[in-house]
Amino acid sequence: MTVDEVRSKYLAFFKARGHAIIPSAPIVPENDPTTLFTSSGMQPLVPYLLGTSHPEGARLVNSQLSFRAGDIEEVGDNRHTTFFEMLGNWSLGDYFKREQLSWVYEFLTEELKLPKERLWVTCFEGDDKLGLPKDTESAEIWKKIGMPDDHILFYDAKKNWWSRSGTPDKMPTGEPGGPDSEIFYEFTSVEHNPSFGETCHPNCDCGRFMEIGNSVFMEYLKQADGSFGKLPKQNVDFGGGLERFTAATNDNPDIFQIDAFDWTRTNLERITGKKYGEDEITTRIFRVILDHVRAALFIMASGVRPSNSEQGYILRRLLRRSMLRINTLKREVSDGSFLSLGWIIESFVKVYGEQYPRLKDVEKDIQNSVIEEENKFYLTIGHGTRELERELEKFVPRVREITPNKPIEVLQPLTGEVLFRLYSTFGFPAELILEEFERVRSKYGLVSLSSDRKERILQEFSVLMKKHKEQSSIGAAQKFAGGLADQSEQTVKYHTAHHLLLKALQMVLGPDVHQRGSNITSERLRIDFSYGTKMTDEQKADVEKIVNEKIAERLPVIRTDMKKEEAEKLGAEHEFGATYPDIVSVYSVGPLDNAFSIEFCGGPHVANTSELVGTFKILKEEASSAGVRRIKAVLQ
Repeated sequence: MTVDEVRSKYLAFFKARGHAIIPSAPIVPENDPTTLFTSSGMQPLVPYLLGTSHPEGARLVNSQLSFRAGDIEEVGDNRHTTFFEMLGNWSLGDYFKREQLSWVYEFLTEELKLPKERLWVTCFEGDDKLGLPKDTESAEIWKKIGMPDDHILFYDAKKNWWSRSGTPDKMPTGEPGGPDSEIFYEFTSVEHNPSFGETCHPNCDCGRFMEIGNSVFMEYLKQADGSFGKLPKQNVDFGGGLERFTAATNDNPDIFQIDAFDWTRTNLERITGKKYGEDEITTRIFRVILDHVRAALFIMASGVRPSNSEQGYILRRLLRRSMLRINTLKREVSDGSFLSLGWIIESFVKVYGEQYPRLKDVEKDIQNSVIEEENKFYLTIGHGTRELERELEKFVPRVREITPNKPIEVLQPLTGEVLFRLYSTFGFPAELILEEFERVRSKYGLVSLSSDRKERILQEFSVLMKKHKEQSSIGAAQKFAGGLADQSEQTVKYHTAHHLLLKALQMVLGPDVHQRGSNITSERLRIDFSYGTKMTDEQKADVEKIVNEKIAERLPVIRTDMKKEEAEKLGAEHEFGATYPDIVSVYSVGPLDNAFSIEFCGGPHVANTSELVGTFKILKEEASSAGVRRIKAVLQ
């Protein structure tokens, strides 16, 4: 099957069972300073899983665009990707284990036609110390619907428990969580690798088993005394990887051989003269390029551009890792030119453009940004090479003077520390540093690096990289620790002011202005918007004047549920993520028939602009990235 077929079948299956199809949230979260990217279908729905009523009801389904930066270094095997689509369905206090497990089993075996004998499931084995029972209920349901006894396994909380804080012992008071039941597909064509253990099992990492879905049963609440009470409403949160589902339907454990990658992979072979699968190194390089460029496309379609901070930094890493690798694959060319990633962007737009039309709208702008980043990167390589030579020029004469009689082998200035500094300061990839050293070493009287020496250098580099990643992970975890976006009274006011600001910008700068990102806190609002030049003082003053006039006009802020087509006819602004349900919610400032602004939005907002106490003031207007400007503003 194709990814489009699997996605359509999934949404239709759960729609027929009373689920409202909701759109994918933006891959770059809006109004959430706690996290850089949307990493799962559950993430945008946490408030509703905690008790807030969802406007579409208690049964929801969607395909969520997701990105996990922590998987960047893992890409290269047959299953890890940074970007993916998460198929999800939710019950907000409605159905529970019996319906959920029966439905997902029916979908996999009847709709996707997966062989029943290839499916395995895992359940929570319980924790006696914490008073959490073994999830025999899920196991019994699996048995009743046809799962063989020996295909049902139990694991501890590290594998089969979900909460935002991890295992039950780490959950703070008031934190919800619960057991989960994971589903695995067995690729019988893959032989078990004994280096991963004597016997194979669903959680084995040898590649024979692939997790394809997980049903979380959120039913417990951590009490002040450390015990676990039952939540008033029991929720279901299911997530299944679209790419992994598709790979299972094709009985191929390599997700990079699903149709979404076919066109790009084939043309990459043609252009480079290399063959996917011809050897392990080449295959890993192909996978990194395929994953990273696809992820970069969707991130850039959300308005992010390469930079040295936050989402822009992650995007830059994706692009530069791809640039390096595509040029290690290329055929020998006499002029020393580099292969561009632009055509790969185009290939993925062809694949995903129908499902996500926004990609077509911004394709040319994204390609131009990629070319600009490529030019910067190749300049960086030049800077890195010069810095490497400076290291040699400083080091070699000094060591020769101190130890004139030592053999030349000890005069190796290249260490893991030098490698890491060049990498972290200049973005100069470790592999390229070693290549450049070999190119210039004879100029300084140095011998070639032995394989043992290279291994030691790279081991030292890996230790420093691991330390760097651990520190970054700690920072990322702290950033997401809050879990929910701030929905304080002042933040809600700034959210409404944000709507006023976007419309005012369109009135002053032109209708081609659209939001490319935002960040709203209780202290200020920030908007990134498409515009190519710096705003004049007069333009900023005009924008401020319009916003303050609308505040003074005491306009009602009205939420309306309507057909998607009707909202589009009204010209409602909407975010990237084209899979909107038939019925959408929009917020209008003023009555719909005479509104100042209309936007697809889930809220929350003030009831009337008169609640925006103070004078709207633009604090700063600056460039965010190529073709994107940024405004920070307050009510003072």
